[in-house]
Amino acid sequence: MDGLGRRVLVTAFDGWNDAGEAASAAIALLRANGAYEPVFSIDPELYFDYQYTRPHIESDVDGRRTLRWPEATLYRPVRHARGTQLWLLAGVEPARAWQAFAAEFVDVMLREDLTGIVSLGSMMSDVPHTRPISVFAGSENDQIRTALELERSSYEGPVGILSVLSAAADVAGIPTASLWASVPHYVAGHTPSPKATLALLDRLEDLTGARVPRGDLAAESAAWEASIDAAAADDEEMTEYIRQLEATRDTWDSPDASGDAIAREFERYLRRGGDGPNKPGRDDPRR
Repeated sequence: MDGLGRRVLVTAFDGWNDAGEAASAAIALLRANGAYEPVFSIDPELYFDYQYTRPHIESDVDGRRTLRWPEATLYRPVRHARGTQLWLLAGVEPARAWQAFAAEFVDVMLREDLTGIVSLGSMMSDVPHTRPISVFAGSENDQIRTALELERSSYEGPVGILSVLSAAADVAGIPTASLWASVPHYVAGHTPSPKATLALLDRLEDLTGARVPRGDLAAESAAWEASIDAAAADDEEMTEYIRQLEATRDTWDSPDASGDAIAREFERYLRRGGDGPNKPGRDDPRR
């Protein structure tokens, strides 16, 4: 097996796996900058709790008001370009029947002869906004890890729909990889997080070899970072906390740092955080 093949599904879901909306924004940008058509959508009645994920009422250009229901849809590229083609699966994390949900999409993937999957996720972590966003790249497939130089997660604990879908695809013989961006937890009010979205897309291009659009993410990332700098300037405690995070990150990145020292700091970093859905320790794939 050589990598993920030429027909790669990129997937992300709103909700538990999407801190700072980084992953869902990446899918939205891919779709907005390419020509895609829907292949398959699930029946929302089967998988969503409308008291938790409510339908929205909207007005179209003619003023007609319509209901938009929560959904999950798989899209294929309209044009068959040379090289790797990126297909998309986006939507809202389902509230029930996850195994049936995953089975429906795996059936479609097999029917459409998709050769691999890259799932995009993001999590709140103890990292500084002033340094490059770290992205964990992993796979449960031995051959994919070797071919693409990925890591294997040792995390044990609750998971989101990305993990369930990847497990079902692996069983069906479709190799999967995952990319998880670490979003600084103290910037929860500064959403979306374009710097994390940009980091995911950069790594996606590296992993698949496909040409990935970035739009205005570079400029948006600089503005996002500047807005947090401005907020921290008025908060001495936050400024000191960011300095501590920077010192830890610089220790990891230092060429003189020993492997044991980095490992100890990394373990401490991973095991910090509360019990919220986007905190390390819930669905952190790197533990």
